[in-house]
Amino acid sequence: MNRFARLLTDNGVELRRDMPRTLQLNLTAKCNQTCVHCHVNAGPARREEMSRETLERILDWLDSSPLPLETADLTGGAPELHPHFRWLVEQLRSRGLHVMDRCNLSILFQPGQEGLGEFLAAHGVEIVASLPCYGPENVNAQRGDGVFDLSIRALRHLNALGYGCTPNLPLNLVYNPLGASLPPAQQALEADYKERLHEDFGVQFNNLYCLANLPIARFGAQLRRDGEHDSYIDLLEHSFNHATIGGLMCRTTLNVGWNGELYDCDFNAMLHLQRADAPHIWDVRADGLAGQPILVGTHCLGCTAGAGSSCGGALS
Repeated sequence: MNRFARLLTDNGVELRRDMPRTLQLNLTAKCNQTCVHCHVNAGPARREEMSRETLERILDWLDSSPLPLETADLTGGAPELHPHFRWLVEQLRSRGLHVMDRCNLSILFQPGQEGLGEFLAAHGVEIVASLPCYGPENVNAQRGDGVFDLSIRALRHLNALGYGCTPNLPLNLVYNPLGASLPPAQQALEADYKERLHEDFGVQFNNLYCLANLPIARFGAQLRRDGEHDSYIDLLEHSFNHATIGGLMCRTTLNVGWNGELYDCDFNAMLHLQRADAPHIWDVRADGLAGQPILVGTHCLGCTAGAGSSCGGALS
C-alpha cells in the first residue's frame, strides 16, 4: 500500500468518483518552453500528440455519451501547438461545451500562432495561464529567460481583447512554488498579484489558482538531485487536510492521454496509472462511472496537502 492509500485508510476515507463534469484532453507533449516544474516533461523536442483519428473518435464518443459533461479542459504541453487545436475548439463549442485552454502565454507570439488570442476570444474560450510570480526573477528561473516579459505582453494583449475585463472572457492565472514548499494562502496571494500586476503593468485578471508541485517527472527529478525528495513527501503527508477530499479534481474529471487512454487525472496519466477495465475513453460505460474507486499513488499527497490543490486551485 502506498503512503497516500495508507493515509486514506487511517482516516477512514474511501476515494470514489462522482458523476464526471469535465473532460480533460492532453493534446500534445510538445511545448515551446521547458519548465523545471513540468509534470509531463513537456518541451520543444517532444513529438507525442493526439491524432486526428483519435480526436474524431473522442468527438463521436461525446455525441453518443449521456454523461452530463460541461467543460472541455485542453492541456499539454502547449495545447495550441497541436495542428488541429482550432478545429477542435470549434467542434467542442458547437457541442455546447465550455472550453478551457491551459495556456503558457508566450505561445501567443510563436511563429504560426498569429491571431491566436483573437480566435480564443471569438469562441469564448476561458484561459488558464501559468504565471509563477508577479516579478521576473522567479518566472524566468522556472520557465526560462525572457518568459516573464513575454507573459506580460501576452496578458496586455488578452486584456485588450476583453479577457479579464468582461464576464464572458475569463482570464485566470496559476501560481506554483519554485521549490519544495507548499503554496501560500490563495486569497491573500491573489490580492497581491492583482495589486502588483495592475500597478506595475496595467494587467487585469479574474482569479489566481495556487497549485502544489507534485513530486513526479521533471520536478521529482529535481527534488532527487537536490536531496529533497523524501523531506518533501514527508511535508505533504504531514500537511494532509481531510477537508480537501470532497473537491479533488479526480472525482469529477475524465483525463484522456494523447493516445486516447483514460486516467483519473493528469498526474496518473504521466505515471500510466490506469484502470484495466476501461483503457480508452471510448470504453467508458456512462452508467458505471459514479462510485468507481479512484487509483491513487504517493504523488496524490500533493493534492490534499495544506489548502489542497486542483486544476481550479485551493480546495479549502
